[in-house]
Amino acid sequence: MGLLAGQRLDYVQLGPALVLGFSGGSRVVIETVARLDGPDGRAEVEPGYRPSDALGAVLGDVVRTAAVRDSGELTLGFEGGPELAVGPDEDAESWAVASEDGCLVVCLPGGEVAAWTEGPSKVVIRREAR
Repeated sequence: MGLLAGQRLDYVQLGPALVLGFSGGSRVVIETVARLDGPDGRAEVEPGYRPSDALGAVLGDVVRTAAVRDSGELTLGFEGGPELAVGPDEDAESWAVASEDGCLVVCLPGGEVAAWTEGPSKVVIRREAR
């Protein structure tokens, strides 16, 4: 998930899905509850029409690390210290990362992660060992 490292979080769009926009043109779409761990503790951030404003704490911060765990959880560590984590959902896609160059990575229901690159014939699907 190196495509997010070094990018600054430029905007957060609140609504039925949370959209994080980064300086390199990448976007993260969150469609399930996420958690933000920071100096003031943990905040749950949920998409919807009454979302938390906790993501304002990382607005303008730069992604230090970005990883996808074997469970399908996406984690973003910011230079200022906070970490954002979005886990898988059993019934729906929970998150997606889209880069400006056409790469798309999606956490499918149950935690499988699929990635599509710019070429239409290149698809990578990782199945979690059960």
